[in-house]
Amino acid sequence: MEKTHPQCARCPYPPQDRICHTENGKSPPFCPTANLPEVFQEAVKEFDKPDVKNFAKQASLQEADGYADRELGYARTKPLKPRILEVVEFAEKMGYKKLGLVFCLGLAAEARKVEKFLTKRGFEVISGVCKIGRVSKEVLGIGYDQNVQIGVFESMCNPIGQAFLLNHEKTDFNIMMGLCVGHDSMFLKYAEAPSTVLAVKDRLLGHNPLAAIYTLDSYYRVLKAPK
Repeated sequence: MEKTHPQCARCPYPPQDRICHTENGKSPPFCPTANLPEVFQEAVKEFDKPDVKNFAKQASLQEADGYADRELGYARTKPLKPRILEVVEFAEKMGYKKLGLVFCLGLAAEARKVEKFLTKRGFEVISGVCKIGRVSKEVLGIGYDQNVQIGVFESMCNPIGQAFLLNHEKTDFNIMMGLCVGHDSMFLKYAEAPSTVLAVKDRLLGHNPLAAIYTLDSYYRVLKAPK
């Protein structure tokens, strides 16, 4: 195989045999671990910063806490907790008190349950829906004929407004639920507090985008067809 740009997604070796996983492991010609050690040496320096080191440490501890029966060996471990509980436990590990919750209007019912759950766990929750501020899509140069509801006023999704709201309220940690593709990127760009994703939007697949990946060679084979 010819050496090329990093392509971890194309690595032919099972995880336990890879150099990124095991000392003296195997690496294909396009392996960044083998070819670009200076990049990761530079990255490791960031962990010398106390706040970064603690954040990463607690995240790694939370990863381990998500499994049961670790004492029986890796082959016997099994998942223990849903993501919502891991989010809560991580926030508790970090000592966070005020959580931000941004969500799509389409997940309002789910957001209500999450907010109630987080509040009962002792957190102060600041929440902001995607349509916050009631800003017309005309601001983006979108005409009424291009709206989802054609011909009428439509509030745009406002991820920058959501980020600014949580920044104003000085949240410790933010949780995202179902923001649109692109809107989620903008929220992450403008939010000052670290953020995590609880749920991603997939309108067709009930917010389970991997369903299309799992069936890419069967029901969703059409996605592989040439344009």
